[in-house]
Formats: sequence, structure tokens, C-alpha cells
Amino acid sequence: MMHASTRQAVVALCLRLSERGYFAGTGGNLMLRIDDVLVAVTPSATDYLTMAPEDVCLLRLADLGVVDGERPPSVETGLHARVMRARPDVGCTIHTHQPLASACALIGEPLEVPRSQHAVLGRTVPVVGYAPSGTGWLAGKLAAAVRPDRQAWLLRNHGIVCCGRDSTAALEAVEQLEQLARGHLAARIERQMQQQPGSRAQLAALRQLLLSSKELS
Repeated sequence: MMHASTRQAVVALCLRLSERGYFAGTGGNLMLRIDDVLVAVTPSATDYLTMAPEDVCLLRLADLGVVDGERPPSVETGLHARVMRARPDVGCTIHTHQPLASACALIGEPLEVPRSQHAVLGRTVPVVGYAPSGTGWLAGKLAAAVRPDRQAWLLRNHGIVCCGRDSTAALEAVEQLEQLARGHLAARIERQMQQQPGSRAQLAALRQLLLSSKELS
């Protein structure tokens, strides 16, 4: 099997993302750079708990031609490829529907990043305008938002994308984005509590539930 160690690394990373609640069933996908020519990407419509290394697709980054793999590549392959082509420093891209950051993507507001997280996420997490999943339209919208100092994007109504120099850095971006989203949502609820005193008790309970989920994650 070609590039067996990289394909096994894709499987292992998918399992970690599933265990942490960032991937679920067949939801979510990722790409690993092999070299200047090849990338490995998750297969389409495959449960990550049963995925095998031979299911992982090997593609040419330049034209996304299939080099090896027993299943078709993820429909979001183009999304990952646009980041990889624009950012030669990136070794891994991850697309998830993780709950809190995806809620922020539904709200559609960019996130300001505190200085302590700049190295992992960048200064801001922008919102990429909505386009249908798996389309070149969506991939093009993301490509227009790629910058050397950005490692995370909110996809309007469609989850998030994070990247990093390797899989460890990309996973760290995913996790820190979820932390940032938790704080952002808690602050929104706090403002609602001030604006809607009649609903303060219910909103306080919701905020507490949100913050307590940090202890369970």
C-alpha cells in the first residue's frame, strides 16, 4: 500500500477527532500533505470508526487526480486543497461541525482572538460566506479568505476549517477554536441577561450549562 504510514496517520487523527466530539459518524473530513505533489484525504461517506488505511485517498494536489485509494475522496476535497495550495507551510487541514464553533458559524460573526491564542488561531477568525457543501463556489470563498496569519475560519451555516503546520498543530487549532467559541457564546448570553431581565434565570442556567461543558470535554 502506497504511503501506508500517512494513511494510518489519517485514520488515527480521525479517531481522535471522533473521540473528542469534533467528528461524528461520517461528518467532518481532513487532508494531510505528503510532499509537494501528493496529499492524503479522508474518503467520502465513510464512518470514521470503521475506516481503514486503504480507504484513505491519495491525490495529486495540483489537479486532485486520484493516485490510490479504494473509495472516492471527500466531497470537500477542494476546500482543503485551496488552503494547501495557497499555504505551502500548511501540512494539515481539518473541517468539522464541532458544536460550539459551528454555533458561531450559524450566528455569522467573526471572532476576535485574544493575544494568548494568536500563534495557534491568528488574530481573527473570519466568517466565510455561505455556499453549498462540496462546491467549487464554497472552496473559492474560502480561498479568498486565506491569509498567512490565519489558521481558522467559520463557514457560514457549515462548520469550520482549521489548519496547521502538521496534524498536531491543526488539532490544537480545532480545540482552541472550540474554547474561543465557548467564551464568545457565554459573553453573548451575558449581554442577553442584561437586556432581558425577565429571562435572566433561564439565560443564567443556559450560560452555566455552556460553561460546565468545558469541564466535561
